[in-house]
Amino acid sequence: MRKYMSAGLVAALLMPLPKLAEAASLQVAPVILEIPAPGASATIKLRNEGTTALNAQVRVFRWTQVNGEEKLEPSDAVVASPPIISLAAKSDYVVRVVRLSKQPIASGETYRLLVDELPDPARQRHGTVAIVLRYSIPVFFYSAQAAAPKLTWSTSQRGGQVFVTATNDGDRHVRLADLKLDAGQGRSIAFGNGLAGYVLGHSSMRWAVTNSKHRLGAGNPVAISAQSDAGPVGASSIMQAAR
Repeated sequence: MRKYMSAGLVAALLMPLPKLAEAASLQVAPVILEIPAPGASATIKLRNEGTTALNAQVRVFRWTQVNGEEKLEPSDAVVASPPIISLAAKSDYVVRVVRLSKQPIASGETYRLLVDELPDPARQRHGTVAIVLRYSIPVFFYSAQAAAPKLTWSTSQRGGQVFVTATNDGDRHVRLADLKLDAGQGRSIAFGNGLAGYVLGHSSMRWAVTNSKHRLGAGNPVAISAQSDAGPVGASSIMQAAR
C-alpha cells in the first residue's frame, strides 16, 4: 500500500469543453503533523510520481476557529524550508517545518501547511485543463501537559437549516467523521459522509445542513453521534431555535 495520500484537488478550467491534460502527480507524506514539546520541528516528504519535472510551493498559516468557522492567517512563527521546491520525475524532497519561537507552548498551537503543485505555463495547451493539487496538512504543537479534548454540544434549527456546534474545552484537538443527528421516529440528519472536520483546543466548530426535510422543532431532544480518532462519540442535546 502506498504511504502517500492525495488531499485536495483543484481543477482550473482554461477552455470550455476541454480535453483532459495529464494528471497532477505531486504526493505528500505524512498528511498530519503532531509535534509534542520540547520538539520544535518535523519533516514532510514531497514526491513527484510523474514523468516530467514539477515545481511546488509550501506555505504556513496560523489555523484558528472563530465563531464556529475556520480561519487561516499568514504566519511567520512557523516556517517551511525550503518554501519552493523543484522535483525531478520520480524523485523525493524533504521539507523541514520549524517553529521559530523560543517561548514555551502554553497549551497548544495549530497551523495549516498548504502544499501546492504550481502549474507550468509552458505545458498548457489550447483546449486543455490544467489540474493541480493542493494539500492542506494540519500541524499541531502541544505542551507535555496538554489536556485531552473535552466536547460539549448544541443544536439549533432555523427554517430548513439545521446546525450542530461542538465546543472543545480541552487543549488537544479532536477529529470527527460521520457526524449525525437522530431525533427519533426516522428523523435522522447526516452532516456528510466521512470526515466532518476538526475541533481545535479551546475552540468551537459549527456544521450546517441546508434544506433539511426534517423539522425537528425547538425543545426536542436529539442524539448526536460521530467517529473520532479515539473511538465513537455519543452525546445528546435539546434543539434550540437559531437566531
